[in-house]
Amino acid sequence: MKQVTYTILDNAPLTTDVYCMALAGDTSAITAPGQFINIQLDGLFLRRPISVCDWNDKGLVIIYRVVGRGTERMADMLPGQFLDCLTGLGNGYDIAACPQNPVLVGGGVGVPPLYSLAKRLLAAGKKPSVILGFNRAEEIFYDMEFAALGLPVTVTTVDGSAGTKGFVTDAMRGGEYVCACGPEPMLKAVHRLASGGQFSFEARMGCGFGACMGCTCETLAGPKRICKEGPVMRHGEIKW
Repeated sequence: MKQVTYTILDNAPLTTDVYCMALAGDTSAITAPGQFINIQLDGLFLRRPISVCDWNDKGLVIIYRVVGRGTERMADMLPGQFLDCLTGLGNGYDIAACPQNPVLVGGGVGVPPLYSLAKRLLAAGKKPSVILGFNRAEEIFYDMEFAALGLPVTVTTVDGSAGTKGFVTDAMRGGEYVCACGPEPMLKAVHRLASGGQFSFEARMGCGFGACMGCTCETLAGPKRICKEGPVMRHGEIKW
């Protein structure tokens, strides 16, 4: 973990309530896709945890949904402003543990960390496929970015307004090794169909680095902290 002051390079909407923010600064503490940063915002006591969409040695990209006071404030920020962040937090996806053809399954704002995962799987010589789930066509984002990597991408919408009608599980064959990120009901349904994989969970966090124990959950291997031992957990340790 490292505390870093980032400079905002860009902050633009992808949909009506989902924004993409590019930040410049030290990313040396980020070592795996699926990790997150914890953002300090003036006037708010707790930091806001946001997953890393992508990073390089010059900066990173985050994608967030406007859902409350913290993210509302973030949506109003402009290039040139600064963010105080704890970075390199959490346990990310294990590239080496993935087979040659994993399936990446993302729902809503669970999509972003899968993008950096996809890039690093490709760099490791693996060939993932991608399933992205949304409620309606107006909510779709980053499908073209995954396609630009040369990956097969399937989009599902609950109302059928784009792609395959239904949920991400309607686009799965069953028995796949899956790397998933999204709301817990989606993860539970995907877990039932998958033969194995890695699943990224969300939780309300106090500190974000394992000290407060506030995001502890029960697993088959005992209690674990979403912010520290997670957010990515293995298929075989998840207890619903």
